[in-house]
Amino acid sequence: MSKNIINFIVTIVLAYVLSLFLPWWSVMTAALATALFIPLRKAAVFFIPFLAILIFWFVMSYFISSGNDFTLAKRIAVLLPLGGNPYVLMLVTGVVGGLAGGITAIFGKQLSLVLAGRK
Repeated sequence: MSKNIINFIVTIVLAYVLSLFLPWWSVMTAALATALFIPLRKAAVFFIPFLAILIFWFVMSYFISSGNDFTLAKRIAVLLPLGGNPYVLMLVTGVVGGLAGGITAIFGKQLSLVLAGRK
């Protein structure tokens, strides 16, 4: 398996496990850890964790919202300029989480380069 796929899977699994015990920022911890221990190259450093967290948050928000027939998601989507569509709200939620994960992964990559330089 390539490092991209391994990083993607480990990021999702670690984000899920950490989100059971920690608040929303646990996805950032997962992206940081995978960027430190599973190095990626170039744009993949941002996009692999971005996609992993985007999919993770989209799926989690779908399962949480489907438990109450998307009632709260519909109401929040009306408050935001999303036309009352709960799926667009879930996509926006995923993008926000993905940005947090991707930016943190870039920080993790830079941190690994700094730590490797000290050896």
